[in-house]
Amino acid sequence: MRLSFARRCGFTGLLLAALPAQAQAPAANAADTAWMLTATALVLLMTLPGLALFYGGLVRGKNALSVLIQCFAITCVTSMLWFAAGYGLSFGNGGSWQGLIGSFERAFLNGMQRDTLVGSLPESVFFMFQLTFAVITPALVIGGYAERIRFSVVLWFSALWLMFVYVPIAHWVWGGGWLAKLGVMDFAGGIVVHVNAGVAALVCALVVGKRRGFPQTSMAPHNLPLVACGAGLLWVGWFGFNGGSALSAGGGAGMAILATHLGASAGALAWMLIEWQRYGKPSVLGVVTGMVAGLGTITPASGFVGPAGAVAIGFIAGTACFFATQLLKRVLHIDDSLDVSPVHGVGGVVGTLLTAVFAAASLGGTGFTVQQSMAAQLAVQALGIAASAAWCAVMTWLLLKVLDRTLGLRVSEEQEAEGLDLAQHGERGYNP
Repeated sequence: MRLSFARRCGFTGLLLAALPAQAQAPAANAADTAWMLTATALVLLMTLPGLALFYGGLVRGKNALSVLIQCFAITCVTSMLWFAAGYGLSFGNGGSWQGLIGSFERAFLNGMQRDTLVGSLPESVFFMFQLTFAVITPALVIGGYAERIRFSVVLWFSALWLMFVYVPIAHWVWGGGWLAKLGVMDFAGGIVVHVNAGVAALVCALVVGKRRGFPQTSMAPHNLPLVACGAGLLWVGWFGFNGGSALSAGGGAGMAILATHLGASAGALAWMLIEWQRYGKPSVLGVVTGMVAGLGTITPASGFVGPAGAVAIGFIAGTACFFATQLLKRVLHIDDSLDVSPVHGVGGVVGTLLTAVFAAASLGGTGFTVQQSMAAQLAVQALGIAASAAWCAVMTWLLLKVLDRTLGLRVSEEQEAEGLDLAQHGERGYNP
């Protein structure tokens, strides 16, 4: 008896179904991978050329190239250290040291294959995304010592600071460390990036000392169009910074990007309005600084709050960071050259604390991780800030003191007057 084609197909299907199922290796999610590749490129764009142009325009013309080469060199040094040990120490299982530091199991990316996964992503993509965060954090610290430090010290300090400050704190918060187990909420780097960089910049400003002539001599930015271009690149790149921290392509990433944009806009407007009221005119520098304050402050909360919470955080950010900048420069006369500590540091603290408020489900957020209690969450957020800031301050101070004894932190008075472009690199950013 001949069987029809349909019946034969049916019998074949039944036979195949009766065979033992063969396990298939899990595959990366294509949509998530595509988004995270894009986000990785956006975050690297924040450092090169975003931060390089932003900082390069903020310094005096004779030091513009020194900032550009510092950003490029830090990117390269950090990449090598992240490959060698930083990644595994941040995200690896620490064994008996679990909770404090990771491990060397991924040293030199040992064991990583093309099809190795972290969640729904190839591990190579996860590695690269986290690398871009490790790159920008020590690059942000440049603003605390710009225009008066030796280039060799920049390299040594950035390398040591990455391994002894950034890596442990990244593990505490993002790598399954003790703060993560307590339930600290830091979606994209309020503690790990902004508090860390702000505290380090403040310590650098205090230990390295003021630029010659500060605060009596005017040290205005030499190229505001360059600053505005760099700030615009930072704004665009921040969509990858915060949206990519969802580690997937979906509603979480979309809401984080929306919160990021609203926070930046509100921060810029708040700074501009305060400046306009106090001085009679709004400035380009004020608007872009307020934008960066809004971006830094919304970062820890971006994946946990709704649109209204993001706007509130942005306005608070612009206001708080404006007055923190005035206090630091005009009252305390601390020469944090590019306002890293009052913008990123204060912004990181404010945003991390406000996460415990605006993440409330009743305010449109995702809810808390600690007993669904605002007070309990606020206590954990404060502990995370205090512990990370204390570790960062002590280790940064120790590293600077060691480098001062061995290499000497500052260039000579003559080199500082000449400018680091010529004195340290033999080049000019602008021909006379």
